[in-house]
Amino acid sequence: MLFLRRLVCVCCPSALVRGVLDSRHCTFALTLLTLLMQVVVEASSWWSLAMNPLLIPEAYIIGAQPLCSQLVSLSQGQKKLCQLYQDHMQYIGEGAKTGIRECQYQFRQRRWNCSTVDNSSVFGRVMQIGSRETAFTYAISAAGVVNAVSRACREGELSSCGCSRAARPKDLPRDWLWGGCGDNLNYGYRFSKEFVDAREREKSYAKGSYESARLMMNLHNNEAGRRTVSDLAHVSCKCHGVSGSCSLKTCWLHLADFRKVGETLKEKYDSAASMKLNSRGKLVQRDSKFNPPTSHDLVYIESSPDYCLSNQSTGSLGTVGRLCNKTSEGMDGCELMCCGRGYDQYKAQIVERCHCKFHWCCYVKCKRCTKTVDQFICK
Repeated sequence: MLFLRRLVCVCCPSALVRGVLDSRHCTFALTLLTLLMQVVVEASSWWSLAMNPLLIPEAYIIGAQPLCSQLVSLSQGQKKLCQLYQDHMQYIGEGAKTGIRECQYQFRQRRWNCSTVDNSSVFGRVMQIGSRETAFTYAISAAGVVNAVSRACREGELSSCGCSRAARPKDLPRDWLWGGCGDNLNYGYRFSKEFVDAREREKSYAKGSYESARLMMNLHNNEAGRRTVSDLAHVSCKCHGVSGSCSLKTCWLHLADFRKVGETLKEKYDSAASMKLNSRGKLVQRDSKFNPPTSHDLVYIESSPDYCLSNQSTGSLGTVGRLCNKTSEGMDGCELMCCGRGYDQYKAQIVERCHCKFHWCCYVKCKRCTKTVDQFICK
């Protein structure tokens, strides 16, 4: 109520002086307050589990339901899953963190560099736009949860799963053993789908609305991220035998390094399909000349905002102050990164390892050297 009174004071100070609240101004104030509250609710995301200091194994003790209910970034369905699978929450947080780090690595040389902000939305208002960048972020974070949960199963960290029970590949030689303890991709995939998609599946919007299109876009890209992890999983084998003869091999299912997942999704980002709603309320490709996207591809429904300058309404942080490469003609080059505004040149000192020598046995010893380099900063 105090916030509302302050809001009314801003909207209609004279009304308070008169002691009479004009109904039109009051309605406006209430509407604005409702919209502001809706933005706050919509902006929060389970991605914030990557930054939450409570996410340590000791915090999720049996019956710790209040902790789950206090995680305001979770939807009601996600809170229920938190209560049922409390030992999973640490790994959901780790999956989100892995996805965010990989996003920042893949876009480190782009105008939008996957920067995070200091609130529960993690990425800020830029995620409210159904752009290519949003598509990539949803995909990489869903993939991160699959990766983290699947490996936690293999390592015996979760009570409801263990090593992979994947069927023996048909092309595996007969004399090779199928066993070991593989990453439990099947469980990680199913749990990621249930948890990550929960927020979207709880919502219901009018057919043909922007919100319904955005919901379908989010679910599609979540699935594309999970399928990328599944597609890149491969068989790993270990030799057994006298003196390394490899007379016997034991093989198991192994997830690809997450850097490979990030690189693959970055390629899908570059070729993402622009979509629109048709008369039946379904997402269809804008340009029918191209092949329609599959469930493995990324899709988006809005053009990317201008990332050159800071803009509070779109969430763009701009490129002022970003490092650029003077000699590059790519996106990290000063011409493109600085959007034609020019750049400043500075001298900077960096410390690096140098004069390294191998010592028997068996380590490398290096000195630390300081050198001066030129750095270029966007105006």
